Amino acid sequence: MKQLQPVHVLIYLAGILALLTGISFLVKGGTIDLFGTEVRFLSFNEALTPPKPVEKKDITKIVQVDTVNIEGASADTTIKNTFESEGKMGAPVGGTLSAEAATSIQFTEKGLADLHEFFQKLEGVSKGKKVRVLHYGDSQIEGDRMTSYIRQRLQTQFGGFGPGTIPAKNEYNTITFKQTCSPNFTRYTAFGGASLKSRKYGSMNTAARFTPEMDSAQMAATTSIKEAFVEIEPTKTAYSRAREYNHAKMFYTSCFKPCKIKVYNGTNLIHEDSLENDGKYHVLSLEFPSTPNKLRYEFSASVSPTIIGFSLESDYGVFVDNIGMRGSSGTFFGKIDQNIASKMYADLNVEMVIMQFGGNSVPYMNDSSSVRHYVKQFKGQLHTLKKLRPSASVMVIGPSDMSMQSISGRVTYKMLPFLVQEMTRVSKEAGACYWDLFSAMGGENSMPSWVEKGLAGNDYIHFTNKGASIASQLFFDALAAEYVKWKQGAQ
Repeated sequence: MKQLQPVHVLIYLAGILALLTGISFLVKGGTIDLFGTEVRFLSFNEALTPPKPVEKKDITKIVQVDTVNIEGASADTTIKNTFESEGKMGAPVGGTLSAEAATSIQFTEKGLADLHEFFQKLEGVSKGKKVRVLHYGDSQIEGDRMTSYIRQRLQTQFGGFGPGTIPAKNEYNTITFKQTCSPNFTRYTAFGGASLKSRKYGSMNTAARFTPEMDSAQMAATTSIKEAFVEIEPTKTAYSRAREYNHAKMFYTSCFKPCKIKVYNGTNLIHEDSLENDGKYHVLSLEFPSTPNKLRYEFSASVSPTIIGFSLESDYGVFVDNIGMRGSSGTFFGKIDQNIASKMYADLNVEMVIMQFGGNSVPYMNDSSSVRHYVKQFKGQLHTLKKLRPSASVMVIGPSDMSMQSISGRVTYKMLPFLVQEMTRVSKEAGACYWDLFSAMGGENSMPSWVEKGLAGNDYIHFTNKGASIASQLFFDALAAEYVKWKQGAQ
């Protein structure tokens, strides 16, 4: 075998160096696409001038907000010992709100006018009215993160009990309720996974059935009876106002065959009936003398109806629904039956819709055109939402800071600040309000500091429960400040 000479080694190394130098000129944004796989690589400029480590943001003052004493005193929940409520459950505790806040909500005159109308409706809650807030969001709010805290603050201040509307079949752990379904219940969603051909999801964008959807011929041929159940109970980890309720509503549609239903409170049968089998949208409402220990809905039918959610609420108050949609970018309204959604919005008396999205799209945004493409779609969703519920105020909560790994450490995704800028612009153009979560938590490169303090997870994307409470308090303070200003101007 021919022995390598030093000159051969030198030529080999020089060739490798030339190859790497050539690649470094082609690298943009610190990565290259190698057969569909993203490979991190030093650019030529980075090789000549190594970047300095990212400087950590000091968020000490930002996170110094009081999120402890939000339970308040017990409200008067006296009701008769019958299956009809006295109509008194929902009383607020109240409290002092400030016109000063660390952050602010952005809006045009239209957005501010809609927000003031929402405040006007909040004023009616203490007089026995019901007001609903839908909180749509991606996995940042999954499991009732953020929503649970916002709900507790609103209900304590203005009135109301209960977690509001919950999915027909919940797939993820939540701090607010426990739900168990029979194994034959299948979850369908408008944002990924199994979907309904009918697209009849209502307000939750999810639904459940214990048999597949069938055409008329299949339904005629199906005679064997199937049984299924759903159990719901409060959890000890829920905030105090969410643990109590005395009204339970079940929303359903697409019931084309006879379906018997039994409802139990613990082991006691409290309701037995048949669902309306005309295929239309309906609501089964029940009342209780006090909060049920465990509600169990038992179904018996050859073909399942589509269950589109349950609402657990008090006689009156503010109800805030957590609608977490893992993986969603907030562009779902074109995938649902808007007639059913509109009817459910009306039944729920929806007067504010919070849209908290953007984060799922950030890792795939490589340039300004990809950002503009997304915000154009998102703006269209806001317009559709206003058509579905013209009376509702729309509040957009933008994405939080999100970190990616770079040669200098964890840094904000390159296009995230521009996305926040563009989401602010289109939200205001659509007549919605905008609250900037990215800036509220410290802006660019702030996420590592939240992770370091145990306020966000090691994925550098999602808040921990403690971090979610702080972010939610900052949002509530901004909303409360606008309410106080409106109140002062109205007096």
